[in-house]
Amino acid sequence: MKRLLIVVDFQKDFVDGALGFSGALPLRERIAAKIMEYQDRGDKIVYTIDTHGAGYLETQEGRNLPIPHCIKGSEGQKLDESIQHLFRENVDKLFFKGTFGSSELFDWLREVNKLADDMDKIPFECIELVGLLSNICVISECVIAKTACPEVPVIVDALCTASNDPKANEAALDVMESLQIKVINR
Repeated sequence: MKRLLIVVDFQKDFVDGALGFSGALPLRERIAAKIMEYQDRGDKIVYTIDTHGAGYLETQEGRNLPIPHCIKGSEGQKLDESIQHLFRENVDKLFFKGTFGSSELFDWLREVNKLADDMDKIPFECIELVGLLSNICVISECVIAKTACPEVPVIVDALCTASNDPKANEAALDVMESLQIKVINR
């Protein structure tokens, strides 16, 4: 049985672009190593891609966070250069999303779970999440994974996620643990 790695929004604008912060830089090597580990085992890897339109500032998120980022087609929307070369066309999946959690990821996970359930199996040995930001999109995708695949252990590697607010990062990791998400390397 394979594992699933979800790489959450590890995009240029979150690492060293419009919303970049120094705490994201050390994640480059760690997340690249994690991706290669999953590739070497033949496990499944999917990526979420934060994506906004030109009218971002008129959205609810834009009014609350008035910093345009991850605009469709921009350099900032692309995967960070540290992992861009690791993405495998026709092997890995991309889920573009305009909000914190991906409804398409939920639908895909639910379908995979249903197919496995029909065969009295679980779809993955575990679902591991890495990426940015721990207190916004990572925690949102954890809830989605836990909801779509309730019997699959969900894991977050604390060395492969961060927030621009260290207190919010710690609080998010606490909340994830309370949601029965296994936080490792904390």
